[in-house]
Amino acid sequence: MGIAADFVLIVLAGLCGGLLARALRLPLLVGYVAAGIVVGPHTAGPTVAQIHDIELLAEIGVALLLFSLGLEISLRDLQPVRRIALLGGPLQILLCCVGGAVLGSLSLGMNRLEALWFGAMISVSSTMVVLKTLSAAGVTSTLASRVMIGLLVVQDLAVIPMLIVLPQLADLNSALPKLASAVATAAAFLAAIVILGKHLLPVLLKGILTWGSRELFLVSVVAVGVGFGYAAHAIGLSFALGAFVAGVVLSESEFSHQALSDVVPLRDIFGLLFFVSVGMLFDPGFVAQHIAEISLAVLCIFVGKALIFGFLARAFGYVN
Repeated sequence: MGIAADFVLIVLAGLCGGLLARALRLPLLVGYVAAGIVVGPHTAGPTVAQIHDIELLAEIGVALLLFSLGLEISLRDLQPVRRIALLGGPLQILLCCVGGAVLGSLSLGMNRLEALWFGAMISVSSTMVVLKTLSAAGVTSTLASRVMIGLLVVQDLAVIPMLIVLPQLADLNSALPKLASAVATAAAFLAAIVILGKHLLPVLLKGILTWGSRELFLVSVVAVGVGFGYAAHAIGLSFALGAFVAGVVLSESEFSHQALSDVVPLRDIFGLLFFVSVGMLFDPGFVAQHIAEISLAVLCIFVGKALIFGFLARAFGYVN
């Protein structure tokens, strides 16, 4: 049955993992990741065959999750955190890059270039995991969550200059024109999303609702989320970022609550695919061989990023 059999296996494994996580009072995503480890290629037992295809479907789950979370957060909600996002976000990335590079070169035996890549990698967080955790805890509307969301958006945008500059560190002069072009393209794209979201999409969705077809409304909402996500991916931005920004803009319309209620079940199923696919990447053998280095890196990342985020929150007046 090909990918259909893989889908059935993932859903059944995810159900078992979710039930176990709930019984242990852990977040569901922990159970989903554990299920991915069990059905992944690095462990014995039933194994997903079409891993690449599942990963592609998981990208839709990322887009739908961030699109739905964007529907819950209006542009007005992000206004109070714009200062820490725009100023503190780049500072957080810089501090994490420097700290990661020092850790990589001094403690993990990396050369200078590898250490820089390592620092850049740990400076960004998984938007999907963070927002799923906030959503599961029901705290997406709190000020602390909005601060985190603002920083996550900046991190996603920062991936573009990182991928342009880091491979060409030996010749920065050739990288600067590409970087300027990428920044201009990203700014134009985000401006287009805001304009279309405020003026065109509400009219389109209102017209569809007058036909009385809830199914067509759902298809339209999903098309908006994944469509803007794909457009963002096509110009070099994050697929998930495009979907999230589309959701935030659409949240300003009168249809945001209905759109959110319709897309949530579809989001949760595709989200399951994402977290299981993350678990399938886990290789217990590799971890066993490098347990000391991995433990040191994880500990330093947890402590270091906690200190950096705490410092920024206090510096920008979000902690008394």
